[in-house]
Amino acid sequence: MTTESHHPGPQRPALLTQPPRGASAWVEIDVAAIATNVRELRRRSSSAQLMAVVKADAYGHGVDVAARAALAGGAQWLGVAQLSEAIELRDSGIDAPLLSWIYPPEADLATAIRRDITLGIGARAHLASVARAARAVGRAATVHLKVDTGLGRGGVLEDLDAVLDDLAPLLAEGALTMGGTWSHFAFADAPDHPTVRAQQERFGEVLRLMEARGIPTGVAHLANSAATLTNPSAHFDMVRPGLAIYGLSPVPDLGRPEDFGLREAMRVRARLTTVKRARAGQGVSYAHQYVTDRDTVLGIVPVGYADGVPRSASSAGPVRVGERTLTVAGRVCMDQFVVDLGPDFDGAEGDVVTLLGVGVAGEPTAQDWAVAAGTINYEIVTRMGPRLPRVVVGEA
Repeated sequence: MTTESHHPGPQRPALLTQPPRGASAWVEIDVAAIATNVRELRRRSSSAQLMAVVKADAYGHGVDVAARAALAGGAQWLGVAQLSEAIELRDSGIDAPLLSWIYPPEADLATAIRRDITLGIGARAHLASVARAARAVGRAATVHLKVDTGLGRGGVLEDLDAVLDDLAPLLAEGALTMGGTWSHFAFADAPDHPTVRAQQERFGEVLRLMEARGIPTGVAHLANSAATLTNPSAHFDMVRPGLAIYGLSPVPDLGRPEDFGLREAMRVRARLTTVKRARAGQGVSYAHQYVTDRDTVLGIVPVGYADGVPRSASSAGPVRVGERTLTVAGRVCMDQFVVDLGPDFDGAEGDVVTLLGVGVAGEPTAQDWAVAAGTINYEIVTRMGPRLPRVVVGEA
C-alpha cells in the first residue's frame, strides 16, 4: 500500500488586512498590482499562454495570495520549483494547472500524481522515478521534459537521445502523458547576448527532433520575465514570467517597471521606535562606521538582517521618511538600523517609514536596495523574513 505523506512547507506569516496592533514593521502586498501586471504580460505575449511562477513563496509575496491574484489576472498556469510548494497550493484549494520541477529521489511523487501536479523531467532518473510512481498509482503522470539548451544547470543535456528512447515506450504504455517541453535561458536579461539566439535555435532543434521521432512536444515554453518583455521570438506556446509578475524589472539597465507597464506589488514599512538627539561627533551603530557631522536627530528603524534587510547595504540602503529619502546610518544590525533624520526633524516615535515600495510614488525600490547591497532585485524581495506580517491590500 502506498501511503501519502504531506510534508509541511516553510512557516509563513499570516495574511492580514491591516498591520497588527503594535506591529513595528510589516510587508504590504498589493494583489491588484499582481493581477494588473499579469494582464500586461499577457497582452505582451500575444497568443501564448502564461505560466505565473510563484516559487519561493511567490518571491516573498505569499504564494497563496499571489497565485490567486495571478489567476485573476488571466494566468492559465502556475509554476513552482519545490514539490512541497505545489502541495501547499493544492492544499489551499487551487486547482489550476501546476508545474513543479525540483524534487529529490525519495519525493512522494505518487501524491503529486494523484493531485494533478505536472512534473518536470530533467534527467533519466527523473523519468524512471515518475514512471514507477505512476504505475503504483495506476494513473498517468503528466510531465514537461526540460532540455538544457546551454544554461548548464537543470535539464537533459548530453543524453537527450537516451531519454527520448526511454520516454517513447512510457508514453505508449500510458504511464506518462507528454504535457510540455521547456528550457531556461542563461542570459535572458541581456537580449543581445549571442547565447540567447543560440539557445532558441537549440530549443527549436529539440522540438523538431521530438516531432521526427513521433514524440509529442506538448506546450513549448522558454521565455522567462526578461524574454517575455524583450524577446517575442522566444514566446513559443507559453511564457513563464516570475519577477515581472510582482512589478519588478528583470532588465533594470533597459527599463524601469513603469517603462514596461508594471507596478511594484510589495511595500516594506516600519515605525520609528526611538527618536533622540545626538551631538556632532557621535558614533552610530556597531564599529561607528557612521559618525554624525553636526548636532542632529537619530531614528531607530526596527528591522534588520534577521528580517531580510541586507547587512551589505550598511551606510547605503535608502529609506523614505515623510517626503525625504534618507540613507541607513552605519551598520545594519540583526533587528534594527539607524537613520540620521537631520537637526530639523519634527516627527516622533511611531512615524511610518518606507524601506521599499513603488518607484513612481517616490519610494525606494527593490532595485535601489539591490544597488546599495551589490545584489539583484530578486534577492531583495525574496529575503523578506517571516517575522514581518504580510498585509494584503487592493482587489485582484
